[in-house]
Amino acid sequence: MSTVRILGIDPGFQRTGYGIIDVVGNHTRHVCHGMIRCEGGELGERLRLIFAGITEVIEQWAPVEAAVEKVFVDRNVDSALKLGQARGAAVTACANLDLSIHEYSPNQIKQATVGRGHAQKQQVQHMIRILLCLPERPAADAADALAVAICHGHQREGRRRIAAALLAQGAAP
Repeated sequence: MSTVRILGIDPGFQRTGYGIIDVVGNHTRHVCHGMIRCEGGELGERLRLIFAGITEVIEQWAPVEAAVEKVFVDRNVDSALKLGQARGAAVTACANLDLSIHEYSPNQIKQATVGRGHAQKQQVQHMIRILLCLPERPAADAADALAVAICHGHQREGRRRIAAALLAQGAAP
């Protein structure tokens, strides 16, 4: 089984979290995590910072797949539009460097890491610390990004196992 390096992204208009993990089968190892801060700038400058920051992370750590949280629209449409633009800048950086891109809803991500689709941010931070054997809880945005990466790691391993079982039965995946 080969190692797959996954970049998880939690897009945000003020802070975009990122986290990178290595996955071998159902084993996950923390590589790095952090945040791209873009508070206070104009729209174009914020989007440029997100694009440049994600590009730099990809060039430095060489992930081959990316997982991004889908936009969740609550009550504030303006915030959702800004979040969508931040997400677009991050996804474009991934696509620009030929990463395979996968999307997951907030509930899928929380279910995969905490076991509950409506978990609180502190619960996600705590579980990420436990799952990745980190010395302390990562900041919320970075923890969310690592959770996105872990969610994708679980999903890809599940798909791999299903395909292998179908092949073993003589059926096409």
